[in-house]
Amino acid sequence: MDEADHDRRRLPDGVVPEVPPTDRRGVAGRVAIILVAGICLYVFAPSLVDVYGSWDEVVTLQPLWIIAIVGFQVLSFACLWHLQRLALRTDEWFGVVTSQLAGNAFSRVVPGGAAAGVAMQMRILTRAGVDTATAASSLTAVSLLTTGIVFALPVLAIPAMVAGTPVRGPLLTAVVLGFGVFVLLVAAGAWLYRSDRPLVAIGRAVQAIRNRVRRHEEPVTDLPDRLVLERVLVRRTIGERGSEALLAAVGRSMFDYLSLLAALAAVGVNPNPSLVLLAFVTAMVLGMIPITPGGIGFVEAGLTATLTLAGVSAADAVVATAAYRFAAFWLPLPAGLAGYVAFRIRLGRLVST
Repeated sequence: MDEADHDRRRLPDGVVPEVPPTDRRGVAGRVAIILVAGICLYVFAPSLVDVYGSWDEVVTLQPLWIIAIVGFQVLSFACLWHLQRLALRTDEWFGVVTSQLAGNAFSRVVPGGAAAGVAMQMRILTRAGVDTATAASSLTAVSLLTTGIVFALPVLAIPAMVAGTPVRGPLLTAVVLGFGVFVLLVAAGAWLYRSDRPLVAIGRAVQAIRNRVRRHEEPVTDLPDRLVLERVLVRRTIGERGSEALLAAVGRSMFDYLSLLAALAAVGVNPNPSLVLLAFVTAMVLGMIPITPGGIGFVEAGLTATLTLAGVSAADAVVATAAYRFAAFWLPLPAGLAGYVAFRIRLGRLVST
């Protein structure tokens, strides 16, 4: 007798056990996401083949430049880890680093997997002893802060790109130009972190544009208040170390930018510095598109195209993109697996003791 027959015999006569209904909308949604992701990967297949078909050229780059590309990415991740430590109000590194690496890697192998990655990181943090509510509020605050940086970067980069050099030049110019933008980003972030007025003004402007574009839908009236409430959540979670958190959030993007510049230096090009900044901003925004894991396909196509506009030859743009994506996208995958295994080993030792 199997378990199902045994369970039926325990029920009163005439009573049929209820079968939980299948969430058809959820299943259909997941299938739709997979189909759309497959279509996008098919569309971007030529760009992916070009970029990842140049691995043999990437491995022939100067070792010091490869170390620099990877090293800047490690510093970018370190800024994120420090930001999460500030939000969690903990001095421990191991649980934060391993949970972030594992969650980040998982989110990059699942279409639209950002939510799944956050869920995995939360599970690891809670098993490490972090309260569930604290983990949720902290990761939410970090997400709001880092996402705000990503969306503010294009706005602040526009004046720098307009005022930047219109011709090719040394990559040092791109470093200086990018540094100026990140200084502006810190200043703007500090203002938004402490004052309601700019948030309310931004909310009203975006709300007015949205209501004008979608005239036939119910107008939005609470966007300014929602922005202020989200900022309150960030301030309440991070506490008095807001300036340190802001520097960490901006540093995450700045070191990512330096990683791209190192990839361009590795192939020996002198592009238009303003358009290099545009290429980086494009890559960051495209990387947030939740259709494909980590924006794969979108980032490769967009980055190679904007680097070509910056004066980089098509062949060099492909190699530089491959080197940058190797450090920014592919290397964190085995690192995430290693982080997860290391956490499980340490957890097993703690349980055994």
